[in-house]
Amino acid sequence: MNHVTGPQETDVASQYHAEFAMGAHSARPLRRVLRLYLVRSGLRDVADAAELALTELVANVVRHVPGRRCRVCFLLHPGGVRVEVADSCPDLPVPAVADTLGDGGRGLVIVSAVTERWGVAPYADGRGKTVWFECVSRAAPPTPRP
Repeated sequence: MNHVTGPQETDVASQYHAEFAMGAHSARPLRRVLRLYLVRSGLRDVADAAELALTELVANVVRHVPGRRCRVCFLLHPGGVRVEVADSCPDLPVPAVADTLGDGGRGLVIVSAVTERWGVAPYADGRGKTVWFECVSRAAPPTPRP
């Protein structure tokens, strides 16, 4: 008799990475993959915040990166997740003070509000950057980060 079961918590890889050309609807499948990793790793409580922050970073790629290409990486660690979105555009994102009625400008403000920390790491050669954020689970004590 065959029994098919889904991955167990210990079966979930600690990272996922892929390269994409982003479009207007690219965030949805990435959110699904991220949620799958988080839920199966016991980090369900950070899924909503991580999905929202990921959506904002993908929207920035669609809006600001020529060619809309980026690499996405989800790094699971005890008690949390780090999400990285890397692209070849040297322009660094800056949290904007948005017009209350404006169409945009609040993405990084939202990322800052729903994550424990975020940042930008420009490439040493000046040919791009990685924008990242971390969400820490309330269910587990935070792991000290260097």
